[in-house]
Amino acid sequence: MAYIKYKEVTKQFNFSKALNKEDMPGYIKHYIPEDEQILVAYKTSRDHGVFTDKKIVLFDNVNMREKSKQIYTIPYKSISILDVVFGEKNAELNFSLDCGFPIKLKFVDMKAEDKVRLRLLYTCINRIVNGQEPLKEDVKRLTSDDVSFKN
Repeated sequence: MAYIKYKEVTKQFNFSKALNKEDMPGYIKHYIPEDEQILVAYKTSRDHGVFTDKKIVLFDNVNMREKSKQIYTIPYKSISILDVVFGEKNAELNFSLDCGFPIKLKFVDMKAEDKVRLRLLYTCINRIVNGQEPLKEDVKRLTSDDVSFKN
């Protein structure tokens, strides 16, 4: 009888800033097809994450000395579980892929407009994961960076 030691594999990012599309590094644009709309992009001190209307692309700078990157492309259709948790100044977007791979995206040092942006993003992703179109108003607010608080 063989025993397999199971180790949970979790990838974690700590995003600290939303990026304007103009401020994104050029290499990121190569991974986003022209027929996809960028909803929002984030960065950590070394990594980037881009949320489009079809997928998430995460750029993980694995080894800064060797300048190596690991790139994850996650289609929304492969997400089976999705949740968002808001704290006072932080938030987490957690999801599991159909294959069971969990991913945790942390958002730190958030201001009120950052929370609105994340709420809009979560709403869009949740609708897509559930086979619905995201609300046009939410997509417009994200793409135009209109994240002022509205009732």
